[in-house]
Order: sequence, then structure tokens, then C-alpha cells
Amino acid sequence: MSEMQRRIMRVLEGETLAPPPIWLMRQAGRYLPEYRQTRAQAGSFLDLCYSPDHAVEVTLQPIRRYGFDAAILFSDILVIPDAMKRNVRFTEGHGPEMDPIDVAGIDALDPTNVIDYLKPVLETVRRLRDELPGETTLLGFCGAPWTVATYMIAGHGTPDQAPARLFAYRNPKAFEKLLMVLAEISADYLVAQIDAGADAVQIFDSWAGVLGEHEFEAFAVRPVARMIASIKSRRPKARVIAFAKGAGYLLKNYRQATNADAIGLDWSVPLDFAAELQKEGPIQGNLDPMRVVAGGASLTEGIDRILQSLGNGPLIFNLGHGITPQADPENVRLLVERVRGGKGL
Repeated sequence: MSEMQRRIMRVLEGETLAPPPIWLMRQAGRYLPEYRQTRAQAGSFLDLCYSPDHAVEVTLQPIRRYGFDAAILFSDILVIPDAMKRNVRFTEGHGPEMDPIDVAGIDALDPTNVIDYLKPVLETVRRLRDELPGETTLLGFCGAPWTVATYMIAGHGTPDQAPARLFAYRNPKAFEKLLMVLAEISADYLVAQIDAGADAVQIFDSWAGVLGEHEFEAFAVRPVARMIASIKSRRPKARVIAFAKGAGYLLKNYRQATNADAIGLDWSVPLDFAAELQKEGPIQGNLDPMRVVAGGASLTEGIDRILQSLGNGPLIFNLGHGITPQADPENVRLLVERVRGGKGL
């Protein structure tokens, strides 16, 4: 089956489909009992990411359960700094941690062997394309340079990413170099995923929402634009979704500035504004993940509002961020059924 016959790829080309295709960020995750079982077998979280056997299995689990229109590679945005020897580790209850980087560390970064280090991830992509149903889009992904840089500088996640913002103000040249290195190697990584069988890729800028207007342009827009230009110069048919969580009104020019084929929207984006953005091209989103936890009328009302507001344009139905571990798998089933039934259209 060709890419053009896969429903999500059709939307990424600008088509409006009713009902819209659906997948969910973090659709392979702790809310699924089968995921928790595989996770326990794998050992550490990074072992799970780097084991093609386990990564393929957890990627396929939600496809088997729900028949989503896309599978997204199971991995993590921090495999890039891990491949650059920043000692990434995941501690239960603490989230990701790594050795904080300084100016000297940025100068010493060597991205030469990153793609070679990530060969197990690319093997997962190849195997997924072989094992997925023909109609299912395979999405690759990576973190955006700004978001990955925030973890590299602080050594962990922080509520407002103050360490990275402060570092950028105090060391502008070093910070610009870090973003450039991350943009170049991340573009290489996404091209490698496309070559391994990914139909399209998503760039996650999970911490874009902490940036002011000038910083958003410098730290979020320019590096992602650089990535997309690099990808499309080498793979002109590549399709890229850019997700700048929390960017709000700054999304107004984000698509044009980055040349993304679609933009992901978090749940805080007003539907009227989302409809304006949709006039310029495909959008993805943007149900509040807490509605999936709550279930019931709150879930159906949220679904129907999105379908009513955005269902008459190019839309990929998704959450406004990743599904949470508290979500009931039954509520996910009801979500998929309601979207596919077009209840809100």
C-alpha cells in the first residue's frame, strides 16, 4: 500500500477526511497492562528503547488494541544526548537525568557517531514497517533542539526551564552552538528514520511554552526551520509535523516560519484559533488528556467540540499532549469509537 493510501499521509497532503484519522501521543505507555509487562521484562527504560524486540512489541500493542491510523516509534527524545555520551539515565519516580553540560562541554560535543549509536532504533523502524498493517502510517520522531537543550543544561526537567533560559542569556554564543549541533544531528536522525521506513516524522518541542516572543523565534522557530530545510533538501517528499506545546498565539506564524507540513496543537489552543490555523494547512490535536482520564460526558463533549470545530478541514485527531498513566484503556476505546463514528460532525 502506498503512502498516499494511508489516511494520515493523505491529511498531511492537505486532504480533509471524515471521520479524521486518529493516533495518540504516548499511545504505547504505562496505561496499558501489556506495556507494563514488557517494560518489566526489558530492564531499564533505555534498554527498552534500544531493544528492537521490545520496542517493536510496545509500539504494536496499541495498534493491536485500537487499530490507530498511525504507530509512532517507541523511543525517547533524550537518545540524542545519550548518544553524545551525556550519561542519560531514567530513575523511577524522578524522570530523566543526565550530566549537566557547560560551555566547555558544548565545545567538546562530538556528534560523529550518533547515528551509528542509534542503529538499534533504526532497526526498530525497519521491523515496524514490515510488521505493521499496510494501511497504518509509521511515524518517527525526535525532540526539538530547544527542548533537548533544556534537559542537557539543567541535567533534568524543571518547571519553567529557568536553567536553560539563564544559560542562553549568559552564554548566547555557546547556546546557539548547542542548538545548531542538535538541529543538525536531529535532522540526520530523522532522515535515517525516513530511510528506515518511517512515512512521516514529528518534532516535539515540549517546552516551547516557556519562551518569550523573541526567544521563541531564536530558540524554537529557527532551529526547527533549519531541521526541516535540511530534511526536505535531502528527502523532498518527507512530511513533518511540528508540535510546539504551549506556544499559544505564537503558533500564528509557526507553520510558515518552519515549513512544517502540519502543526500539533496542545489542549490550551482555543478551537476558534485552531480553525484559523487550519485554513493554512493540516493541524493535529488537541483533546485534553485529562478528559481521557475522566471519561464519561467530559470525554464525549471534548471529542464532539473538536470534531464540530475542526472536522471540516484537514485534521489528525490526537490529544493535546501525551496520554497519562492514569487513563483507563476502556476510555481510549470509547474515544476511538466516537471519533470514527463521527459523532461530533
